[in-house]
Amino acid sequence: MQLEPITWQRMAERLAGHLDDLAAAPEGGGRQRTGIDGAPAAGTGVLAEALADSLRRRGRSVLVVPVAGFLRPASLRYEFGREDVDSYLGGWYDTAALWREVFGPTDPGGTGRVLPDLWDPVTDRATRSPYAHLPPDAVVIVHGPLLLGHWFPFDLSVHIRLSPGALARRTEEPERWTLPAFARYEADTDPASAADAVVRADDPRHPAWTGIRGADTATGAGAGTGA
Repeated sequence: MQLEPITWQRMAERLAGHLDDLAAAPEGGGRQRTGIDGAPAAGTGVLAEALADSLRRRGRSVLVVPVAGFLRPASLRYEFGREDVDSYLGGWYDTAALWREVFGPTDPGGTGRVLPDLWDPVTDRATRSPYAHLPPDAVVIVHGPLLLGHWFPFDLSVHIRLSPGALARRTEEPERWTLPAFARYEADTDPASAADAVVRADDPRHPAWTGIRGADTATGAGAGTGA
């Protein structure tokens, strides 16, 4: 995998420009969905917010949706114990709610009425956040762990990868039980192959990336392959 050193800000600008190119293509238009995938230690929110800022400077309406806001209730997450790897991989995040509240409303012809979060893991209660009403050219940025492999209809997907050693170093001690889950995710889903762009962020001060797959083609073909 050939990697190019880049700053987070420059990366955000490149991603924003690619989304603009996709929107301007003959088959483009409509609300766009971007996924930024990575373990909690990868800090997906940093790139998500940088991308959102870049898009807003271009006049785009943007909603950032952390997947952590779509955790399932503790009674379901911890049904088989607080450190069950299988549950973490398949049962912690409410993918059905993401489809219903985020992806469905942003489909072509959708209402644009998107729920930015659903569940607060601290209080273990519904957040009761108000719906966001997105215009037809808006961009939704969903970020967090385990996003790829669910067939989410991303127009552009990014995977922030940490080597096993870096992931272990940067994962806080209480969460290190999740390391086998991310090893299985890498092996079973192969997010680096599924994503449109891969970022290596072992040192978050000096990221490097592959660039955007298919970005050199006239229509931006290749986007959306990561869902």
